[in-house]
Amino acid sequence: MNTALHQDIVIIGSGIAGITSVREIRKLNDRVTITLITADDGAVYSKPMLSNAFAQGKTLDGLVQKSADAFAAEMNIQVRSGTQVLNIERGAKTLAVEGPDGREVIRYGQLVMATGASARPYRVEGSGSAPLYTVNSLSDFARWREALTADARVLIIGAGLIGSEFANDLRSAGYRVSVVDPAPWPLGRLLPEALGAAMAGALLENGIDLYMGRAVTAMMPADAGGWVATLDDGKQVHFDIALSAIGLIANTHLATAAGLRVEQGIRVDAFLRTSDPAIYAIGDCAQTDAGVLPYILPVMAAARALAQTVTGTPTPLHLPALPVSVKTPALPCVVCPPRFGAQGNWIVQGQGRDLKALFMGSDGQAQGFALTGSEIKARQLMAKDMPDLLAA
Repeated sequence: MNTALHQDIVIIGSGIAGITSVREIRKLNDRVTITLITADDGAVYSKPMLSNAFAQGKTLDGLVQKSADAFAAEMNIQVRSGTQVLNIERGAKTLAVEGPDGREVIRYGQLVMATGASARPYRVEGSGSAPLYTVNSLSDFARWREALTADARVLIIGAGLIGSEFANDLRSAGYRVSVVDPAPWPLGRLLPEALGAAMAGALLENGIDLYMGRAVTAMMPADAGGWVATLDDGKQVHFDIALSAIGLIANTHLATAAGLRVEQGIRVDAFLRTSDPAIYAIGDCAQTDAGVLPYILPVMAAARALAQTVTGTPTPLHLPALPVSVKTPALPCVVCPPRFGAQGNWIVQGQGRDLKALFMGSDGQAQGFALTGSEIKARQLMAKDMPDLLAA
């Protein structure tokens, strides 16, 4: 096993968190040595664009913004693509990795874990042999697009943020789409009932079949071809290809094996330090005092703070209220989720599908909001009145 040269900063993961961390560090310091380690090909792309690629007219090649080699040259870093991190030796500050050149040991001064999250496993009777996919990366998307024939009937498991976006996008491309979710309305964890009902109505009007408050109990080949999903009320839904969009689980196995503190994600302090002061975590794998935040704006803010800290200016993470735009053209929607663990009630105003909902905390203060239709224009003004998700 070869030992590589010592690197000042090593980043594990080439998703948005890892790539943005590199960019922010380079803005502050053009001399520090950086190695980016990734199990995939290291191509730079925007993951949020995967769920509306049809609407944007994006081909697979069009989603790639930059190759790993081009990014490495631009940032003056080393990118180890196709490389798996086997373990972290915290005492020695080394990583054991295996890649195209075999096994190596890489020494680090500071380590950034941007390992992201994986699709939550979904299993029912027959699902192991069914054409069931997840899309959580560019390579996942490539497999999904290749399997998606022009006349396919698509079944989506999950009507949360990603499921609703994919449903809208696929329907806009002419696919027949069915969505199943145990929640009573789409975006059930983000929207109050009135706004959820408005979203359901808009998706239905666009030709999407919704089976809310239902769960799939089995997937079996259909006698006439294709597949059939049996729901818990006995209803049968025919499909040719299925997409599971039931959420993500933080990738914490490396951190756990290294003895770092792990809860729902890799636990970090205000400076994004793990329980080892030489190791940081950022993105979907990290859990701050505001919880795990699988959204783009918190990642960008975290990368800026992290870059300051690892280049010598310790900077706590500050997260103001950060509204999230839901990419559902059938009904434009913006959500500013209340603070992690907040208790309170929704107050809804508006008519038809132009609705404004304010989440009032038990202390009588506004904690979050949700907007649909023409009300989304108020997002920035309302965000100014919301409490910080995380104060510096």
